[in-house]
Amino acid sequence: MIRIRGRVRSLGLPTVWGAAAVTYKLACPLAQETGLQARIVTSAVFFAVGTGLILHVRRSLMRELRQLRRVAGAAQSALLRPLPARIDGLDVAAAQVPAERGAAVGGDLYEVVATEHGVRAVMGDVRGHGIGAFGTVAAVLGCFREAAHDEQDLGGVLRRLERALDRHLRQEHPASAAEEFVTLLLVEIRADGEMFALNCGHPWPYRLSGIEAEQLAPGDPHPPLGLFPLSAVLPTVDLGYLQADEALFLFTDGAQDARDARGRFFPLATALTSVARDGPLSSRGVVGRISTALLHHTRGTPPDDIALLVLTNSGRAPSGARTTTHPQQSTHL
Repeated sequence: MIRIRGRVRSLGLPTVWGAAAVTYKLACPLAQETGLQARIVTSAVFFAVGTGLILHVRRSLMRELRQLRRVAGAAQSALLRPLPARIDGLDVAAAQVPAERGAAVGGDLYEVVATEHGVRAVMGDVRGHGIGAFGTVAAVLGCFREAAHDEQDLGGVLRRLERALDRHLRQEHPASAAEEFVTLLLVEIRADGEMFALNCGHPWPYRLSGIEAEQLAPGDPHPPLGLFPLSAVLPTVDLGYLQADEALFLFTDGAQDARDARGRFFPLATALTSVARDGPLSSRGVVGRISTALLHHTRGTPPDDIALLVLTNSGRAPSGARTTTHPQQSTHL
């Protein structure tokens, strides 16, 4: 009802202006004359009315667009909720840069949770971007937040994600379900710093030390989730150890595929190496510097959504029990 009343009010002024213009044309003697002066006055009247209508419609559209952006931003904040600054001894920071200018919603996803099996993180990239990909992001993230706690190994988590994605695509995109997919990287960091992963068509992460940035690429990834059924056996991949004061940098391919005005790719490895050598690593510092460099490289308009996630081992000691819930703090940049 409120929406209907708003529509009626928004149509009131254009209706009055239109009625005034018609009345002038039909009832005003000056409008009936054919002289040059009369024609100039009539044209001026209709030009003023037309300009007023255009400006009114523009203001109405801009008002609705701002409202849609506020709603989208609120939905995005609820879904990609800000991560805690610290999760079970790991410093955490994340950032997302949507490809659509002014948009609050992107097609990338990430989450980090502490479980009895270790700290588990997911980084993913839904085909497409913007509001059209939002439903798929919600389906995958919702499933991960449950499966990460329930499943003994990452293979079980990945199978749960596959089933959730399949249900979502069959319900929401039945005509194009075979064309939709999600690239995913699942990472588990145990109490002693040992890392394991499962990769479905996603870029491998970087490990940053005080010397260099090394991309961990232990093997070929599985196909993106949704294109083909998962293999019967899903052995996890050993990524080595995340030592004290080292950072794990996860990202979506929008970061390495970003181009400048001359078509040159963003030098991600070089930028990360520079960050690693410039002093003590902090998750927030790494995310901030790389985000700024990416926006500068693309002049603020990346061609694809970009998501960054950094986990830094700040001298974390092994613990037998882990906290599985954390207060949500504002660390989403």
